[in-house]
Amino acid sequence: MTSIERLIFCIAATGIAAPAMAQVTPPPVVRTTPVPAPVVQPLPGQINEPLPVLSDAQKKQLGQLLRQASSAQGLRRIDSEMPLPTDNDGLVRAALDYARAVNNGRLAEEDFAGDWGMRPPAYDPFPAFKKAVADNRLSAWIATLPPPWTGYESLREGLEKYRQIEALGGWATLAAGPDLGIGATGPRVVALRKRLAAEDMLVKLEGNKFDAELQAAVKRAQKRYGLNQSGLVSTQTLAALNVPVRDRIRQIMANMERWRWLPAQLPPKRIQVNVATAQLTVFEGDSPVASMKVVTGAPTTATPMLSSTIHSIVLNPPWNVPSSIANGELWPKERSSPGYLRRNGFRVIETEGGGKRLQQAAGPQSALGRFKFDFDNQYAVYLHDTPSQSTFTRFDRLASHGCVRLAKPRELADLLLATSPEWTQEKIDETLASGKTVRAALPEPVAVYLLYWTAFASSDGSVSFRGDPYGWDKQLAEKIETRADKAQFAAR
Repeated sequence: MTSIERLIFCIAATGIAAPAMAQVTPPPVVRTTPVPAPVVQPLPGQINEPLPVLSDAQKKQLGQLLRQASSAQGLRRIDSEMPLPTDNDGLVRAALDYARAVNNGRLAEEDFAGDWGMRPPAYDPFPAFKKAVADNRLSAWIATLPPPWTGYESLREGLEKYRQIEALGGWATLAAGPDLGIGATGPRVVALRKRLAAEDMLVKLEGNKFDAELQAAVKRAQKRYGLNQSGLVSTQTLAALNVPVRDRIRQIMANMERWRWLPAQLPPKRIQVNVATAQLTVFEGDSPVASMKVVTGAPTTATPMLSSTIHSIVLNPPWNVPSSIANGELWPKERSSPGYLRRNGFRVIETEGGGKRLQQAAGPQSALGRFKFDFDNQYAVYLHDTPSQSTFTRFDRLASHGCVRLAKPRELADLLLATSPEWTQEKIDETLASGKTVRAALPEPVAVYLLYWTAFASSDGSVSFRGDPYGWDKQLAEKIETRADKAQFAAR
C-alpha cells in the first residue's frame, strides 16, 4: 500500500466494526534500562587493514563459540548445521558476520518488508574483535554482542526452554470436540493435562477429571495467550494450544530479531505502541506513567513499524476527504439519502477547474475526533482521536486503516503539554470549545515507536504469546533462516 493510499484509508470513516477475535491483553511493561553495552561505531565500507591472525587455540575456541552462540541467539534453527571455514581469514569473517547479525539483525536491507520501517543503526564489530584477539578475550567479546535489553535476554531464555520442549517431542494436537470445563472427564481431559504440563510445571499429570486445579491451569494458559480467562477450553483456547512448538520457537526468533533493530539506548521520554496487542504506553524517565487501549490497523491495512518524533498536536482537526472516498462512498450516500453530507458535517468546496471536494468540519463528528498527534513518517500515519468508541471494548482491536486511534486522546495531550506555559488545560478547553483548528507545539519533542511484539517473557520467566495478525512473524522467521543458510553457504 502506498503512503497516499494509507493516508486515504486511515482517515476514512472510523466506525466500521470487525468480527470479534481472541482477547488481546497488553504485555507487561519491561523497563528498558540497558546493561553495559559495547560502543557502537560506524560501519566502514571495507576492512582496509590485514585481518587478525588467530592462534590454533583461538581458532578452536572461536569455532565452538560461534556454533553455540548462533543457535542460542535465535540466528539459525537448532537442527541446521553450521559449517565454518577452517582458514584464518574465513573464520574471522564468519565471526564478524555473526557479530553484525546478533548486534543489529540477521536481515539484509533487501529483506525488510515495506511496512517494516524500523532499521538498526550501523555497527562495525572489527575494532572490538581485533582487540579481543590481541587480548585473548574472545569469549568476553562474544558475550557483549547481543542487545542489552532485559526483554531480549528473557526471550533468549524462553527460546532455550521451548527448544528443550521440542527436543522432548513437543506436544500433541488436542482433538476437537465439545467445550471442556469443570466436571468434564475422559481421554480429552487427560490429553489436555499433558499439553498444559509441557509449558506449565505446576500442572499435575494424574487424573482424567477437569477439576478446579486444571481450571486454574487453563486460566494461566489463557493469560499467556492473551485470551479471555474463562477457564473453559473452547475454540480459541484450543487453537492457541494446538500451535506447534516449532512455530512458537520461530515466533520467539522473530521477536528477538526485532529487538536487534532498536538502538542501544531509547529516549527516556517516549511513547510506545505495540501494534499487535493494540496498546499504548507512555514512558517518562524510562518508567511507564500511562497506558491506554488503541485501535491499530486491520490485517489488510497494517499499521507499520516505525520510529519518529511528535512535535505538535492539532486541536479540532478537519478532514479533507480524498476524492476516492468522496466518489466511492460519500456522494453515493448523499444521492440515496439527500442531506447526508450536511447532517454529518461535510461541506462542498469548489476547486479550480470547476471540480468539487468534500471537507468534514472539525468537531465531534470528524473522523479524526478532536486531537491529532503528528509525527513525520513515510507512511502518512499518525495517532488520533475518534468519535467511534465501541471498538475499544473489544478483545481484538485491529480494525483501523493504518493509523492509531486513541481511547484517551485528551489524557495523552495533557501529558505531552503538561510543562507548556501556554497550553494549560484551560487553554486547551477554550480552544476545543471554539471549534477553531489550532496546532499546539509541544514544549519538547517526544519520541514515538510503533512496534510489533507477539512474544515476550513475564517476570516469572514464562513466555507469553499473541496472535500474528499480519503474518509478520512467519515472514521474518523465514527470512532469518534463509539469510542464515546463505551465510553458511558462503562460509563453505
